[in-house]
Amino acid sequence: MVAALYVEAGGSYYDLPNVDPWDERRDARLYPGPYPVVVHSPCQRWGKLWAGQPLHIKRTGQRKQKGADQGCFKCGLSDVRRWGGVMEHPWGSHAWAFFGLTVPSRAGGWVRADELGGWTCCVEQGRYGHYARKPTLLLAYDCDLPDLDWGIGEPRLDPEIVARMGLKRAKRLGEVGGKGGGRDSAPRIGTPAPFRDLLIAMAQSANRLRLAA
Repeated sequence: MVAALYVEAGGSYYDLPNVDPWDERRDARLYPGPYPVVVHSPCQRWGKLWAGQPLHIKRTGQRKQKGADQGCFKCGLSDVRRWGGVMEHPWGSHAWAFFGLTVPSRAGGWVRADELGGWTCCVEQGRYGHYARKPTLLLAYDCDLPDLDWGIGEPRLDPEIVARMGLKRAKRLGEVGGKGGGRDSAPRIGTPAPFRDLLIAMAQSANRLRLAA
């Protein structure tokens, strides 16, 4: 068994054998163990738009606080260190520096993340089925470190977005910004099945390694 923490209710981690999904209703900050984990802690307050949408800030003057995620990243980091497995966050996440984690090369390759046995890398989810490149940071403890499909790919602007909004606006929205919107962020934040399966396999290996120790 592995536990998938901070996942979407009814999303890609549901209805899978040997996966215990924790959505917002279950509150993954309360995860008691004992299974290794795949951690998808919320990233909104750690990314480049941590303060909020520029238009909203301009209209209201209200800015969010960097890292104000109600302790989700801190709890997720504690869980992956304690139970083993893998944690993911977007490339450019401010959480890596805030928690003293080494920022790996954008081009890929595992490097030591800290002095507690962690390893980190960057890999594009676009190489595993996402419609955009979506570079992603991984942080692993006590599990296999697989060779991944490393590299920096060419930008992937959605042709439908370019046709509907024009190239200039499509570039401003970015590769993931044009799909979904409002309450429907699933196209942007959804985890492609091949990438999900990779993360699950990494977490499952933590069980094997610990039983062999």
